[in-house]
Amino acid sequence: MTSTDDVSESRILLTEYDHLKEEQKTRIGFRDNLLYFTLAAATAVVAVTVQSGQFPLLLSVPAICLILGWTYLVNDEKISAIGHYVHDRLGPRLGELTSAHGTVFDWEAYHRNLAGRTTRKRLQTAVDLFTYLVLPMVCTTAFWCSPTVQPLLVLASLVQTLALAVLGWQFLRRTER
Repeated sequence: MTSTDDVSESRILLTEYDHLKEEQKTRIGFRDNLLYFTLAAATAVVAVTVQSGQFPLLLSVPAICLILGWTYLVNDEKISAIGHYVHDRLGPRLGELTSAHGTVFDWEAYHRNLAGRTTRKRLQTAVDLFTYLVLPMVCTTAFWCSPTVQPLLVLASLVQTLALAVLGWQFLRRTER
């Protein structure tokens, strides 16, 4: 048997599946760690601000949350896209090639119909919104109430607030899926 005999469309599709699931697993780990890193970074900034009394430092929390929040969303989108691709494209194609009875890679859709998914999705969105929207807005409000408010920094904080509103909208938009 030659090496070309081992290459079939179904083998190629299974290899693609393995690589996609590995990418998905890596992205899930990265995405979940972003949440912890964001909370740690915000806590560190607040601690330094309290110790130093330099309230403008609080404006770094919205910047941190914006950058890491967008990264979180991008990874979450890719994780979902991989699942949809496996269920909608890869599974049916492999099913055709193997004449499988039933759906191939059914887990990609099955877990979406489990009891409590809607509640879990809403709770996760609440955690995400707290981390990437409420926490930075608390820091922004604390800056606005501080004795060291400067007009240019207020302008910067207003731009950040607008960007955070867009980020929050993106989190809510993703929850509907």
